[in-house]
Amino acid sequence: MRLEAKRAGSVLRRLVAAGLALAAQNARAQELEPRAYAPAPVGGNIFLATYARTEGSVVFDPSVPLLDVEARLNASGVGYFRTFGLLGRSASVGVAFPYVWGDVQGNVGEEFRRVTRSGLGDPRARLVVNLLGGRALTLQEFVQRKPRTTLGASVVVVVPSGQYDPAKLVNIGTNRWAFKPELGVSKPMGRFTAELYAAVWLFTDNPDFFGGQHREQQPMGGLQGHVSYTFKPRLWLAANATFYTGGRTSLDGVTKADLQRNTRLGATLSLPVAKRVSIKVAWASGLITRIGGDFDTLSAAWQVQWF
Repeated sequence: MRLEAKRAGSVLRRLVAAGLALAAQNARAQELEPRAYAPAPVGGNIFLATYARTEGSVVFDPSVPLLDVEARLNASGVGYFRTFGLLGRSASVGVAFPYVWGDVQGNVGEEFRRVTRSGLGDPRARLVVNLLGGRALTLQEFVQRKPRTTLGASVVVVVPSGQYDPAKLVNIGTNRWAFKPELGVSKPMGRFTAELYAAVWLFTDNPDFFGGQHREQQPMGGLQGHVSYTFKPRLWLAANATFYTGGRTSLDGVTKADLQRNTRLGATLSLPVAKRVSIKVAWASGLITRIGGDFDTLSAAWQVQWF
C-alpha cells in the first residue's frame, strides 16, 4: 500500500509539473506579429521598449487533477534591430531581453496552490531575410520604390539563460533551446497588405525538469494571417489570426495528453508620435482553446528608428 501511494504521489507530482509548466510557458506559440516581413531600407536602427499583460485560464486534459488554473503574467523588455543588405537582399537582425513577473494559481485535487515568480526571461535573437521582392535599398531608393509582393524567411533562437530552478514547478526560464524557422508572404494591394506566415517551433530537451525529470516536447507548427490598412506612413491598423498545433510533451519517456490545437484572433495599431518615434498597441484573445492557455493579451511597444 505504501509503495502504491508513493507511486501515485510521484505520478501526481509529474502531472502537476507538466501542467503548471504548460501554464507558464504557453504564451510563446500565441504570438501575432503583422508586418514582420515588410521591406525596410538598409542602415536602419530600431530600439524597442515593450510591455505586455497576459491573463486567463489554462485548459488541461480532463484526466489531469488540475482545476480552475489561471495565470496573470507581465512581461517588459528591450530590443535592438539593425537592417542591412545580405547578398543583395534586404535583411535584419535583432535581439530582445525580457523581464517577466506574475503568478499562476489553481486547484491540485482539492488543494489550492498559488505561485509567484519574477526575474529575467530567456533572451531571443532573430534573423530575417527577404528572398523575393525585397532588394537591399538605400533610404532614398526605398522611398521611390514601387511596393510589390515579397517572400521572406526568418529564424528565431531562444537562449536558455533566463531564471530557472529545477526544484520549482513554475519557472520563468525554460532550461532548453528553442528555434523557430518561418516563411512569410506579404502582398500589398493599394492601402491594404495581406500576409501569411508558416512556422514551426523546435525544442531541445530539458534534462533537469522539476524533481530531476527529463522533459521533451514535440515540434509545434503554426500559421499566421494578417490584413492591414495603411492610413499614412507608420500609421496602420491590422487584423490578425493564428492557428497552432502540436507541442505534445513527455516526462521520463511518458507521453502526456497535452497536444495543442488552438486558434487566436487579435488586432494591432501603429501610431506615429514623432518623426522617429512610434507606438504600437496590440490585443489578442483565444477563439478556440482545446489544450493550453486561453489567454487575453494587451501589449504596447515604444519604437525609435534612426539611420
